[in-house]
Amino acid sequence: MDTAKALSIFAAVVRAKSFTHAAQATGITPPAVSRSIALLEKHLGVRLFHRTTRRVSLTEEGEKLFELTDEGLRLLDEAMDKTRYLTRGLAGVIRITATRSINHCVLVPLIAAFREAHPAVRFDVTLDAQFTDLVAAKIDVGFRIGGEPPSLSVARPIGTLAFAVCASPAYLARHGTPATVDELLTHTCTGFRNPNTGRIDPWELMIDGELVHQHVPATIAFNDAPAELHAMCAGLGIGLLPYHLVADYLRAGLLEPVIREHWSEPGKIYLYYPQHQRMPARVRAFIDFALDWIKSHPLPELTSDAHAMHENRETARAARRNTRAAKSKTAGDVARAPRSTRAKKAHSGAIAVPRKRA
Repeated sequence: MDTAKALSIFAAVVRAKSFTHAAQATGITPPAVSRSIALLEKHLGVRLFHRTTRRVSLTEEGEKLFELTDEGLRLLDEAMDKTRYLTRGLAGVIRITATRSINHCVLVPLIAAFREAHPAVRFDVTLDAQFTDLVAAKIDVGFRIGGEPPSLSVARPIGTLAFAVCASPAYLARHGTPATVDELLTHTCTGFRNPNTGRIDPWELMIDGELVHQHVPATIAFNDAPAELHAMCAGLGIGLLPYHLVADYLRAGLLEPVIREHWSEPGKIYLYYPQHQRMPARVRAFIDFALDWIKSHPLPELTSDAHAMHENRETARAARRNTRAAKSKTAGDVARAPRSTRAKKAHSGAIAVPRKRA
């Protein structure tokens, strides 16, 4: 029996909690996984797993074996990685967890840039909204927004992320611009349904100098921020989204800021990883690369765009005022025009004037 291979397959089953998923992770068939575990159990003379049709769990002996071998397997993987790096360059899988709101603006371009230099490295990305226990989940690197990650992790702040309340000029022209939070609550609003809780996330707003989690009724809710952005641009309501998603739209005047004085302070974005010295060379290289790459590719900052947003808001408001004034003037001119003039315009199709009933 190839002991190292058998223990590696055993560890894969423990992490995946499934023979089928372990087979996918190791690149062999499920029957081959079952045979390897059976041979290992026969060799050790103990049962390692409780098996049912729905789940796989460790026996007491299995837990002890995993505890004793897991660190050794990690060291073996690291030695193999370093050897491959010295001869052929970085290779293998990097497992990452991140929040959805920074996936497309940070993670995707970062991974693309890293793979240009190290094409043999593969990535396994899990998107969720909570801080993940990296050791328990067997994750190499995490990206999160908010408070500092758990103390057993090394956390490196890599930027800030603010949330912006905004709506399309078309929506505001039809329904008006709320000036207070109370007025906001009377408007049609979009919402984000958290995929972990199944609930619509409250909005973080500054009210009377304090951060408040305000529940805002959502007329239409999404579990995907870009989809919510498209709905807002289409005039379906006022929404709260990460600032980096809406910054270009605000600068272009496609969206306008709403209740700007109630936006919350930007939260920190963290890159974090398990607090131990031993890690595969590919993971260490990725962390170093990420920290350097993010310095040269920062997210849009609220402060740098404040003046542009103010100009766009005032320009949009002036345009709406001019449009309303033009409509009012046109209506007044029609009302004051002689009957014959109105009739000619009605006949030409410029202004439709209903005929009097006989």
